[in-house]
Amino acid sequence: MSAANGARSSKRYLNRELSWLDFNHRVLALARDRELPLLERIRFVAIHASNLDEFFQVRVPTVLDSIEAGVRQAGADGLTPREQLKGIRAAAAVQLGDASSLFEDELRPALAAEGISFVGVDDLDATSRAWIAELFSEQVFPVLTPLAVDPAHPFPYISDLSLNLAVFVEHSRSGPSFARVKVPPILPRFLALPDENRFITLESVIAGHLGDLFPGVKLLSHSTFRVTRDADLDIDDTETDDLLKHMELELRQRRFGGAVRLEAAPDLGDDALDMLTRELKLTHDDVYTSAGLLGLSDLFELYRIDRDDLKTPPHSPRTPLPLRATTEAGALLASGTGDRRGAVEESETGVDFFDVLKRQDVLVHLPYESFTTSLDAFIRQAADDPDVLAIKLTMYRTSERTRLVDSLIRAAERGKQVVVVVELKARFDEHANIEWARILERAGVHVAYGVVGLKTHCKLAMVVRREPRGIAHYCFVGTGNFNADTARIYEDFGLLTADRDFAADVAALFNSLTGYSRKTDYRKLAVAPHSLGQSLVKHIAAEAAEPDGHIFMKMNAIVDSEVIDALYEASQQGCRIDLVVRGICCLVPGIAGMSENISVRSIVGRFLEHSRVYRFGNRDRGYTILLGSADAMPRNLRYRVEALAPVEAPALISELVDLTDMYLDDGIARWELGSDGEWTKHCGTDLHHSMLTLHADRRG
Repeated sequence: MSAANGARSSKRYLNRELSWLDFNHRVLALARDRELPLLERIRFVAIHASNLDEFFQVRVPTVLDSIEAGVRQAGADGLTPREQLKGIRAAAAVQLGDASSLFEDELRPALAAEGISFVGVDDLDATSRAWIAELFSEQVFPVLTPLAVDPAHPFPYISDLSLNLAVFVEHSRSGPSFARVKVPPILPRFLALPDENRFITLESVIAGHLGDLFPGVKLLSHSTFRVTRDADLDIDDTETDDLLKHMELELRQRRFGGAVRLEAAPDLGDDALDMLTRELKLTHDDVYTSAGLLGLSDLFELYRIDRDDLKTPPHSPRTPLPLRATTEAGALLASGTGDRRGAVEESETGVDFFDVLKRQDVLVHLPYESFTTSLDAFIRQAADDPDVLAIKLTMYRTSERTRLVDSLIRAAERGKQVVVVVELKARFDEHANIEWARILERAGVHVAYGVVGLKTHCKLAMVVRREPRGIAHYCFVGTGNFNADTARIYEDFGLLTADRDFAADVAALFNSLTGYSRKTDYRKLAVAPHSLGQSLVKHIAAEAAEPDGHIFMKMNAIVDSEVIDALYEASQQGCRIDLVVRGICCLVPGIAGMSENISVRSIVGRFLEHSRVYRFGNRDRGYTILLGSADAMPRNLRYRVEALAPVEAPALISELVDLTDMYLDDGIARWELGSDGEWTKHCGTDLHHSMLTLHADRRG
């Protein structure tokens, strides 16, 4: 039974939190897939655990706050906050247990069969014990700090997502005494023995040498536990004169958020459990017991094992064909008469982006196509071109070390006007973005933090260039971040264009982000929070009015009730509606008289489906296609700066239709949402493999 269905009392909407837990269940199902290489399955266990950690850090505190505030009224989904919390706890407990059992009972033995084993201190021979003892003495012991709890030692602060040992010792006649030992996160969780085939956990090493930490006292017991804290930031940027400094202060306070979850090994005694729940201000309902490893997100470390035979072969993205085509081929494509499959291929280096974009728009499909030789190369060329006057770009999340930032710095050093809108409030990337802001400012880049009260989530770039015909603008709008790391594993679209009306909109939007412009009407872009939601609803209504109406929407989540209600109304008018939703879906499909013409499917797999594409029409009447950064969620439509852009070039519309139609193929592996709120798995061809094949055919 799905989490959403198990606690749902409303037929019109599914609960957001429980729907997200259903999504994470689909992620865990990938780890069960025995067709996947072993280390890929373990990586999906780690992804599932990491997702669940963040859910407890961010979403659960919201529900707890509602309960603490005395909210008893049911939401649109029919659930009160207490009913939501009950459903969350039940579903999370099942998922934690399932993940632990999967790793311990199936994946760990499978690793052993491949010669990769986990051992305890008691399993080691004398030589290995001596090696571990030396490792402990030289690398582990110096960074350990056992903290006693007694009248002279108050209960210690236990940090977010920290793994700990609860130790009981007897050092006086007063009875057992408690001490906490934090497993240091600065060291690897899984330590490879010299043969590099056997691993021992760091907590096992510490537990095996507790006598060195507590000499002269009797060790009574030890067990592991892990704490999760509220890590969400409630930033009011209307009440500060310096957002960057305010963010730094808030980030320092984040570590002191209240505890929301306690994970414990089954051998954690009642005395320790009572003490921990009391001191952390938790109830026993907040305790999740697991017989296996705590903190399965640390399994990401195992993916670094040098065993390519246990991993999916690496994917080498290709350069989009127009960015490596001859002038003749490019002209054919621009006119719409060229065959993309048969176009002439040229060297993938040295292409003139500005020359290409004068002739045609370019669509980039990540990760099948290369970020490095498309978007990154576009900014690199702009930075080095003496005729480029200005570069403007939004930064929400970027990679740790990126050539794109180097290009922006180089452009500023060469006297170009470089503007970067850095979103300091990008969750869990706040530290990185603060550092990037400082680096860019020191290089002479104009750094802005967007619009007060809103997150800047749109993915935009603009290059202003002096040319013989006058000043030209070259623009980019995308569904994903300027991030070279995620571009290898996130599925996203990007559109490069020199269209004048498009450029005028992008320029106006940047002025709104950096200055005091209050522009709300745009020629081509749909921009949140002003018009994007209304634009989507209008497109839905217009397509529903057609006798052969067809709506396709691909997004990460659909939560917004206005959009959902508009889709319900369209369904009642006979419009066919196909939704591809990776994560949260609050819409209920297949209800007679309400949503019988709506289907919902979800694709989870090798690449994370991240693009947002809104398609209206059919092959006979033609299509209106919008792509951009916004999901159908209240936060995207009302509390963020978002942008959706139309795709207008006939060749690109045709390509997008072909690509999006692949998501509707009943032969692909997928999950489908039923009218009862249950997700059902359908086996079939791997979509991402089919996409790789299609792009190889299309791009030559």
